[in-house]
Amino acid sequence: MSANVTNVALIHSPTYDIDLGGLEQIHPFDVHKYSKIRRQLVSDGLVDDDDFIAPDELNSQQILLVHSREFLDSLQQSPRVAQYLESPVIGMLPAAVVEQGILRAFRQASGGTVLAARLALEHGIAINLGGGFHHAAPSHGEGFCIYADVPIALRVLEQEHRLTRSMIVDLDVHQGNGSILCCRDDAGVCTFSMHEGNIYPIPKQKGCVDIELEAGTDDETYLNLLAHHLPGALELFQPELVFLIAGCDTLAGDPLAHLAMTADGIVRRDAYVVQQCRQRNIPVAMLLGGGYSSQAWRVQYASVRRLVETFRAHSAYV
Repeated sequence: MSANVTNVALIHSPTYDIDLGGLEQIHPFDVHKYSKIRRQLVSDGLVDDDDFIAPDELNSQQILLVHSREFLDSLQQSPRVAQYLESPVIGMLPAAVVEQGILRAFRQASGGTVLAARLALEHGIAINLGGGFHHAAPSHGEGFCIYADVPIALRVLEQEHRLTRSMIVDLDVHQGNGSILCCRDDAGVCTFSMHEGNIYPIPKQKGCVDIELEAGTDDETYLNLLAHHLPGALELFQPELVFLIAGCDTLAGDPLAHLAMTADGIVRRDAYVVQQCRQRNIPVAMLLGGGYSSQAWRVQYASVRRLVETFRAHSAYV
């Protein structure tokens, strides 16, 4: 099926949720938000439960396309995983528990990004209810991120000879420093980032397009900046696939940032990116990225819902 005919594929597995017998609840990231979004989509009658496609886990061969062997080996040490996830309690857990309860979930969600990339090329739009682990670097994890799922996905598709030019449109409030490091030697990848300037990560990495936002940036300012910069970047680079990291930590009141966007502004932001891509017949693989307020999952649910409703009439999956 040609990607100039838009359909929507939804990717998720219950194993995305980290399960440490309740210990996971002490982390600021709601590890159950992916399943909450899925359940709400089904509850509201937008999709059926069997409309979701479960991905395979990343395998070692795929991970090593981006990460070093030394990094992979370091994941056998609970204190190192605790460092990457900024959660000291994890360092006290047996390695087997960390592997089964945490790393497997990250591999599954990252495998969802690989599947989303493949299905986006076939159907126009694919949404992974997870992923967007954009702080993971070739030699280490950081910022709650283990595997660099987007760089891994684009390398997998490059190896499959399905992709030569891709763009990462990263709208998480924190710059995707890891993605930039992973892709800095790949001329076929352009990183486009809008992020708050004076928060983690410091210093920032140098991407293709970096737009720094001031604390207090509201919907109008944000959306005007996006409309000013994104169309030109798409026209100039002409990607064959866009990875949209649709983090909702731009929401006013997020505990790890200082922007002032509303839920409606974030929904319009995501819809704008997808529409700009589809107008140019560019497939989009959307990933959920960050968001740390109690309302994060509801905001991302609203964004996914709008895309499902917009493209539902033409969708083979929904």
